[in-house]
Amino acid sequence: MTPETLFSDHDYRIVGLSSPNLSPLGLLEGEVSEAFNELVRRARQSGLELRCASGYRSLDRQAAIWNGKFQSIRPVEADDGTALQRNAFSARDWIYKILRFSALPGSSRHHWGTDCDIYDAAAVADDYKLQLTVTESRAQFGELHRWLDERIADDRSCGFFRPYAHDRGGVSIEPWHLSYAPLSSEFEWRLRPTVWRALCSDRSIEGMAEIDAELEFIFERFVRVAEDWCPERYRSGRSN
Repeated sequence: MTPETLFSDHDYRIVGLSSPNLSPLGLLEGEVSEAFNELVRRARQSGLELRCASGYRSLDRQAAIWNGKFQSIRPVEADDGTALQRNAFSARDWIYKILRFSALPGSSRHHWGTDCDIYDAAAVADDYKLQLTVTESRAQFGELHRWLDERIADDRSCGFFRPYAHDRGGVSIEPWHLSYAPLSSEFEWRLRPTVWRALCSDRSIEGMAEIDAELEFIFERFVRVAEDWCPERYRSGRSN
């Protein structure tokens, strides 16, 4: 059988090969956009201008980012922001350095239209260049994240939570990354190495041989998130 007969349109969406039903701005899935707009409204009442810097991203777009880093066209950095040099690492180790801050194409939560990178437009000038770093989140956008901390803790964040709130040795902490749990908890459960291999292994992704050899470990360390990243009630509806 071919992948077309083994997998559904839903599977293609999960790996970024089929786009969701996006809102007019093209950043988030329709239901997610409505929830995000409500979160924006509530933030504005507290003097914050919550904005989505990056939402939906196709597999091809993620592959362009990945390939640029693998080829050293885009910078790859250590945790302290130091630029890393490609010739100092094997292909395998270079892949792990990239995965610390960038998702493997086909496994990014941004493929689903449920996740977004956020910032507070009221806290910076119009020409401010967004960095999306932990330091920036604590400094320039500290007020926004304290506001979110309180609402996430009380489940008053319109269904949005942080899948990368803690460093588990894989993906770095990303306080700016919000995920709409009512939908993304189902997608993350369905994304498996078998699906990725069948639908993504023939794509133009640099380092494919090393990725394929390490795929199960990559999924466990860099794709899976903590089970308790969102309240249990959002996870209880997962299909079996």
